Amino acid sequence: MERQRLDKWLWHARVVKARTSAAALVEAGHVRINGVREMAPGHSVKVGDVLTIALDRTVRVLKVIGFSERRGDAAAARVLYDDLQNGKQ
Repeated sequence: MERQRLDKWLWHARVVKARTSAAALVEAGHVRINGVREMAPGHSVKVGDVLTIALDRTVRVLKVIGFSERRGDAAAARVLYDDLQNGKQ
């Protein structure tokens, strides 16, 4: 898999609890891909994309490094991205 829908990736990476929440987050304009605001939940993300996600009280900066066919536990989700804001690259 080379690409995945943005809302699906956010859900698989456990950024949000539900896929509908991921879609709402994107539609509200709280997600940027490589610095450009994305409003379409169906937009494709690819390996190497940097996502800036504004959540309730925090901002997360994640680099996409993988995809998953299904949503797994927290450990499985952690291998899908590098957390750039905490220096974990």
